[in-house]
Amino acid sequence: MTTKFRRIGVLTSGGDSPGMNATIRAVTRAALENGVEVMGIYEGYKGLMEGNMKLFSERDVSNILNHGGTILYSARSPEFKTEEGMARAVAVCEKNQIDGIVAIGGDGTFRGATDLTLRGIPCIGLPGTIDNDITATDYSIGYDTAMNTVIEMVDRLRDTCESHARCDVVEVMGRNAGYIALNTGVAVGASIIVVDEIAFDEDAAIERVIEAKNNGKRNFIVIVAEGCEGFAEPFAKRFEQKTGIETKFARLAHVVRGGSPTLRDRVLAAQMGKEAVDLLLDGKSNLVVCIHEDKICSMDIGYALILDRMYKGKLKDGDLDAFSSEQAAEMREFCRVKAEQFRDLYNTAYLISK
Repeated sequence: MTTKFRRIGVLTSGGDSPGMNATIRAVTRAALENGVEVMGIYEGYKGLMEGNMKLFSERDVSNILNHGGTILYSARSPEFKTEEGMARAVAVCEKNQIDGIVAIGGDGTFRGATDLTLRGIPCIGLPGTIDNDITATDYSIGYDTAMNTVIEMVDRLRDTCESHARCDVVEVMGRNAGYIALNTGVAVGASIIVVDEIAFDEDAAIERVIEAKNNGKRNFIVIVAEGCEGFAEPFAKRFEQKTGIETKFARLAHVVRGGSPTLRDRVLAAQMGKEAVDLLLDGKSNLVVCIHEDKICSMDIGYALILDRMYKGKLKDGDLDAFSSEQAAEMREFCRVKAEQFRDLYNTAYLISK
């Protein structure tokens, strides 16, 4: 390992997620074990520009891995996206002898990390978001906890649905991605799952529910991804009209972001936090740490961001110009496999939904 790193910073940015504190702990302790000081930066890139930070000891990160949210807080910062904001952030790093940064968050966080890397501050990104909408990684920190929270809430709703022969239409978080909705829908035995990624045949779904009702089924759960904006609540009313089943609507909203992280998120935080420190100390930067096929790996942030746009159908003219034809083909295959896995699980959910 190189010895040039005297001090690194760690920050959380974007939406909070369970497991961020466990990640902060892992980064801090891995760095300290390697003789590198750690500066905890409060309120993300905003705090970095303002110099809102504290030198961390091992004790500063004690008893936090079981807590949700982030002890470093988070804040949006339009100014950071400007040249003036970037210059302020770099100046603060230089003043405080911060040789590199571990940035925990989503795609916006990673773009900021790239901007800092280009200006001489090496950065490593860690995926911290409940939405699991970072294409490069199979799991993001907080995703497993969020799904378990949804399961717990919906299981309770099902109890009262069974008692009263009702349906609950439940909208779950996930931003524009349907991962939470799809996986929790399977896990709670939802009769219907609605996600933005796959066309929804409402009439066919209603027919299956009516058939199940006629066969004696009393409780029904419908899981809707929040990416299907404006769909869930009106659908609850249509569902009741078409099926004759009393139907309630529940929006779980930000409760899904809170709570103590699960075992999986705590372990993932430990693995990714250590890997981020190792990468920095090995002289590497502008990488995002991922887990793919149960293996911790890393990917260039620029590559990961374009891969993300490709998967979400948001590629712009010129986005692929910096990549070889082989890399572009590799991206397309990666996206094809990921989309196929999503659709296969959706088909499985439909098959066993009655």
